[in-house]
Amino acid sequence: MKVLVPIKRVVDPYTKVRPLADGSGVDTSGAKFEINPFDEIAVEEAVRIREKIGDVEITVVSIGKSECEEQLRKALAMGADKAILIESDAEFDSLSIAKELAALATELQPELILMGKQATDDDCNQVGQMLAAKLNRPQATFASKVEVSTSGVTVTRETDDGDETLSLPFPCLVTADLRLNEPRYIGLPGIIKARSKPLERRTPATTPVVKVRVVRVEAPPAREAGRKVSSVSELVSILKDRGAL
Repeated sequence: MKVLVPIKRVVDPYTKVRPLADGSGVDTSGAKFEINPFDEIAVEEAVRIREKIGDVEITVVSIGKSECEEQLRKALAMGADKAILIESDAEFDSLSIAKELAALATELQPELILMGKQATDDDCNQVGQMLAAKLNRPQATFASKVEVSTSGVTVTRETDDGDETLSLPFPCLVTADLRLNEPRYIGLPGIIKARSKPLERRTPATTPVVKVRVVRVEAPPAREAGRKVSSVSELVSILKDRGAL
């Protein structure tokens, strides 16, 4: 079975960032970069699937500049078999990424595409759904549990009304939520093995046509200081004065 896992290079979520002075983006000077946490969970799940059923080939792919090799090597160290870097300096929005991944998936024909539900930098939560639509594949989003059989997958996903269980035939697409698993610690043997695993560089198969642009990036307003109240009646009075009740 073939599993394709798209990953994205993002600023470490634990790094405090600030907007550029002109508001055109985020100041990433000196920032540490990591695999998007949701994508890292997807890589971990792919490795766990292989550990359970055996014959699984895991390919990780990233779209971006040459620096993305760092994150691809980490995914290889986690247990992926090979990596593809679609190297480009061009700007991609969600739809452009979906089109590029669709071209790759059409070539590789993976039974399962497993990816993070969203990226922590732009929080769009769009690529998985768009990619499934482009490929005309069934999809399950926000997966908190994935069980693989010979013919497809059973996915438990969290909704506002409780857990929902879906059964999808191969080929299909699943996006990972935080509660799906906890990525493993990467030991030295994995890092050493990753150096000899294949990493292919290629140019984009499509020309990105960006339809969404960032108008301005601003820091959120500072939070007001907290205030202690002595009683429930005082709290109610304050809320009424502020129009909250």
